[in-house]
Amino acid sequence: MADREKVAHLLRRATFGPTAEEVDAAEAKGPAATLDALFSPAGPDAGAARTPLPRLGPVVNEKTDRAERIRTVGAWWLDRMVQADHQVHEKLTFFWHGHWATSADKVKSGPLMLGQQQTLFRTALGDFATQVHTMLRDPALIVWLDGQKNTGKAPNENLARELMELFTLGVGHYTEQDVREGARALTGWTVEQKAGTATFNAKRHDDKPKTILGRTGNYDADGFADILLSQPGCPEFVARRLWLRYCSDAAIPQDVLDRAKTQATTAAMLRTLLESDGHAELVKQPVEWLVGALRQLRIRPGELNDAQRKQLASGLTQLGQVPLRPPSVGGWPAGAAWLTTSATQARIRLAQSLAARASQPVLDRLNSVPAPQRPTALSRLLVVDQFTDRTLAALTPAAGDARRLLALGLASPEYVIN
Repeated sequence: MADREKVAHLLRRATFGPTAEEVDAAEAKGPAATLDALFSPAGPDAGAARTPLPRLGPVVNEKTDRAERIRTVGAWWLDRMVQADHQVHEKLTFFWHGHWATSADKVKSGPLMLGQQQTLFRTALGDFATQVHTMLRDPALIVWLDGQKNTGKAPNENLARELMELFTLGVGHYTEQDVREGARALTGWTVEQKAGTATFNAKRHDDKPKTILGRTGNYDADGFADILLSQPGCPEFVARRLWLRYCSDAAIPQDVLDRAKTQATTAAMLRTLLESDGHAELVKQPVEWLVGALRQLRIRPGELNDAQRKQLASGLTQLGQVPLRPPSVGGWPAGAAWLTTSATQARIRLAQSLAARASQPVLDRLNSVPAPQRPTALSRLLVVDQFTDRTLAALTPAAGDARRLLALGLASPEYVIN
């Protein structure tokens, strides 16, 4: 594999979608230096600075204002994903959103969802233990999994079960008794929605001894978390989840898993996975597909009018992945689940609307070369290694119309699967 293909692959996996200029710069640096730059970026994130946290107005009308706040947070986050220069950090934050899948449909609070997004951002790159302890105090997650209903007199098992099954260990690494005992350890937390805080109420906590995964003690939330984090299967579980989303839907090679699970931080673990062998083609998630396209076409969501922003949101809804609204606590699906007939049709419609708003420099780049060479120029613009003969046969008749060519390229199998 040539250096350009290596760095293009690395950037496609580590970021939401590289621009041609970013690949040019990475090719000049080489794969090793590119990896260093991704995980140790120089200077502050100027793109993130251009997208400050949204200001959420007061709730006057309970129904409409709450919904508008949630839409505001979702639109802001999409803009941040496109604008951020430190793309590893931004994409990893979205990965964690799918991991700790919490939906505004139940939480019904823009401030709480924004607070969780910021928690995930702060803890995205660091050690997983810090993230687990922090998330057990996250108001949105507590509401989402009924933690505020969990009391010593009436334990609620939802958060304890998902903490073990979906967040730290996986199926088969705990018993139903562990779930019951873990729920007792998590009792006592309440949420004040207006203040956006979670508070521990000792009177609601079960302070009697619990036995969890063979250990007995008067455990609270932190003690429960420490037990889970000490299990050998915990770092392996996280490594497998990262491998699935970033590298391959096939099983992670044992030697790669052995190296990854010993890393001290999530960033170090992800870097180990990205520089390993065994990668395979992955279907882009809708958000990844859209953000990459917006970056490459130089379209900033925050500069679109209300109707155009609603069109983006509607497109993601039709594609089946809307930030802040995962379908269940299990998060979003992966792989071929995104390749249904209805999703393909929605992707084509959204690709056409994106091409219609592509920036003039993007159009000029395509139009600057003779029509027969434009499919090749398109592959470079969209960071596709090579279009198949079948795709080229569809692209060639559209070479005279840059916007139509862009739309076809964005909907092509080579762009959707990489």
